[in-house]
Amino acid sequence: MNTGKRLLSIVLLTALAVFGMAFSAQAETLRPKVDNFILFFDHSGSMVQDNEMFKAHKLVLAKSLALGMNNVIPDLGYQSGVNTFAPFETQLAPTTYNRTAVATAVTGINTKYDVYGNNTPMGFGLDSIDPVLGSMKGRTALIVFSDGDSNYGNDPVAEAQALYSKYPNLCIHIVSYADKQHGKDVVAQIRALKGCSVVGDPMAMTSTAGLNQFVRDVFYETAPEPAAAPRAMTPAPAGACENITLGNMNFAFDKYMIVPDMVPALEQALSVLKNSSCQKFTVTGHTDSVGTVAYNQKLSERRANSVSKWLMEKGFQGKLSVEGKGKLEPKFDNTTDDGRHLNRRVEISTN
Repeated sequence: MNTGKRLLSIVLLTALAVFGMAFSAQAETLRPKVDNFILFFDHSGSMVQDNEMFKAHKLVLAKSLALGMNNVIPDLGYQSGVNTFAPFETQLAPTTYNRTAVATAVTGINTKYDVYGNNTPMGFGLDSIDPVLGSMKGRTALIVFSDGDSNYGNDPVAEAQALYSKYPNLCIHIVSYADKQHGKDVVAQIRALKGCSVVGDPMAMTSTAGLNQFVRDVFYETAPEPAAAPRAMTPAPAGACENITLGNMNFAFDKYMIVPDMVPALEQALSVLKNSSCQKFTVTGHTDSVGTVAYNQKLSERRANSVSKWLMEKGFQGKLSVEGKGKLEPKFDNTTDDGRHLNRRVEISTN
């Protein structure tokens, strides 16, 4: 499966996770498990090689998964930052959590650089993040996206242990793209250092349940809301339904037809639509910025029509309105390949 098709499933499923989380949290109070978090990306040469399981560049997959994770992290007043190592750079300095700021920082991470000569100093990376951790107060989650293939510099396991000794409220969670035994061993040893470490399995996290579980385990816990005094209930107006957005679907450049690899994600969307109390939805197509306004308007309409037609053919009996926005409503940076890919999308929302 190529990168674009794999990202389709990841992005749509993570958007569906937002929908699921909204309903599960209605009768609960969310309490943060951490006060701060850092998304920490391995930027070494091995990360722009294909992962054997996904058959796609590891760093591209890591960025996509981080964007999906960012969509379902509840805004509970965290401090957040985004960094890379190999070399160590700051994409977002620690600041009050803002979903858009984190998405912009992650999207801006370069994924086009030479593999050769770009070793993996994971130990140096963990050492370099020390001052950032020192600037944070309270409980901190360091979420590392890496294949663990450390082949240069300090011992990463020893550096992780040094951070734990210095910061008792720190917990390191690794989202592992390891496909070599050495990398798997490094990841396993760091995870074993402290019981709070949550296993980040990127394959499991392509599912709604898997992603939600990781975010819950790392970021928050729930407690029943206090019982409220009885009050008079106002009947909902006829035809009222939940105001939901099911999320993004991404197409290849200048394409609009549904391909077989999109089907699992579309089936997830169909299930959610069928189980919603709302029976009227709008399917909206979008494009990137390449091409004229007129051409992109037609392309966005064709994308929306393809999704609507598939849903109706597979049994959705509600009403689907179709519209195109062309290139007029981008959500991501059209100056990067990743941003343009994410802008080539279809969104499904309630009317």
